[in-house]
Amino acid sequence: MTKQEMKEKLCAAIDARRDEIIAIGTKIYEKPELGYKEEFASSVVQDTFKALGLEYRSGLALTGVRAEMQGRSNKVKVAVLGELDAVVCPEHPHADPLTGAAHSCGHNAQVAGMLGVAMALKDTGLMSELDGDVAFMAVPAEEFVELEYRNKLRNEGKIKFLGGKQELIALGEFDDVDVTMMFHSANGERKINVGGSSNGFIGKLIRYVGREAHAGGAPHQGINALNAAMLGLMAIHAQRETFQDNDHIRVHPIITKGGDLVNIVPADVRMETYVRGAEMNAIIDASHKVDRALRAGAHAVGAEVEIVQLPGYLPRYQSEALNKIFYENAVALVGEDEVSCGGHGSGSSDIGDVSALMPTIHPYVGGVTGRGHASDFAIADPELAYIVPAKLMAMSLVDLLADGAAGALKCKEEFKPLYSKESYLKMWEDLLGK
Repeated sequence: MTKQEMKEKLCAAIDARRDEIIAIGTKIYEKPELGYKEEFASSVVQDTFKALGLEYRSGLALTGVRAEMQGRSNKVKVAVLGELDAVVCPEHPHADPLTGAAHSCGHNAQVAGMLGVAMALKDTGLMSELDGDVAFMAVPAEEFVELEYRNKLRNEGKIKFLGGKQELIALGEFDDVDVTMMFHSANGERKINVGGSSNGFIGKLIRYVGREAHAGGAPHQGINALNAAMLGLMAIHAQRETFQDNDHIRVHPIITKGGDLVNIVPADVRMETYVRGAEMNAIIDASHKVDRALRAGAHAVGAEVEIVQLPGYLPRYQSEALNKIFYENAVALVGEDEVSCGGHGSGSSDIGDVSALMPTIHPYVGGVTGRGHASDFAIADPELAYIVPAKLMAMSLVDLLADGAAGALKCKEEFKPLYSKESYLKMWEDLLGK
């Protein structure tokens, strides 16, 4: 069977499962969960693997799931990823009323697309024509949120990293993987965007400690931690002109606790922030400036400040050889006019950490309207959001694993990793001082 015949067969199999794939995406969309708590989404994945007759492992990084299919030879292994978690967006019409979680980022489409690929490979039996294995991985906790909760899990020894892919790296789940692919939903000018880079970041938990006092009767006896925090924020703003444009620095703090009672001088004020940038050296430089500014706010009013550095995400580096494969399939499926290339996104994802270790792609596929992480985000075109990316990943697997896995072997040969697993883990330990 030629590669083109295999691709056509896989696409036909995905079309045959169209309603089922869309139903999976919709089901997860309507029951959003935050990272490391994705019990429902994980159960949907497990039920689908069971129905396909695939053995799987669950509970990876608390809620992750992994199944595999074997090729006729085992020269390489390609991982196809889908993210389980939602983001916090309480105003979204499908937000969870208790947690504020909402799928206003499209991770539900990733899971549906990943499972669509598994369905097609199982239904067609085409793994017997391919010279490599495929690992299907439902990964938790891509959204870097609920930092105090996750840091508590970290301090309890339940996780090492706040991001799910990082945790799976540390647990060894990527040790046997050679190439990784996934996609992300996006509302762009064209249906598909391939390639490009994104920011990495360092996370921070900040606590200002003052002294409580009666806010009306004796404010002079207190030390106002909220004033310290406000001064710290203004001092961060004063650093912004020192950030170079090509470093794409983004610093966006929030105050998660502003005090205890309105008639008590605030003595316990808490903040969270990222310090994002396009390269780690720029991120580290900006991080030092932010810390200096935060300390200045405390010093100005005589408060104390505690800054906990959290392992954020690395910038995203994509495999050009793998991008080329995906691009050619995208053009074949939707036409050249609907495919764009490149660009830098100043958001972040823990796929960046995977991309520093092995050939990785993270293209964007449309089918959605509204703004990411906002209340108007919605699936507008289920065919494009769920079905097209499943077909593109399946078609790309053929190019990677057919003909003696020549495509995947070329991706490996041309890729120069930034880190080994060991040096990657040590980098974060050294950077955070533990």
